Amino acid sequence: MADKYDCLKLDNQLCFPLYACSKGIVKAYKPFLDEINLTYTQYITMMVVWETEEVSSKELGGRLYLDSGTLTPVLKSLESKGLVTRKRSQADERNLIITLTDSGRELKDKAVNVPGQMMACSSLSAEDAQTLYVILRKMMTSLG
Repeated sequence: MADKYDCLKLDNQLCFPLYACSKGIVKAYKPFLDEINLTYTQYITMMVVWETEEVSSKELGGRLYLDSGTLTPVLKSLESKGLVTRKRSQADERNLIITLTDSGRELKDKAVNVPGQMMACSSLSAEDAQTLYVILRKMMTSLG
């Protein structure tokens, strides 16, 4: 018979392996990102900027699930590295527009190998990785 407190056992939690994997993934990324002088949060930010070339800070925060208090220092750091520029929108001064610089474009060429390097660190097959991605995206959408 199950104990009413079984739901409180760490081994019965979905959140814990997700948390532990997240920490492990960020740690595994570190040596690859050190080579291109980015933190993990800077890297995922640059991924969106590389994709869009120009994006509002509001849209960027939404895509990355980051609030402005977390995103602002990341953007300031990327700007100080010369990878992006930050300018107020002329249409709405409350809106900050992030634009990729030439140096940011050059960094994209250096970063292109990072995803493959990370996959090589994983014990997942490409099929398992895709299945996990779909499941996690479903969770992200439902949790909002």
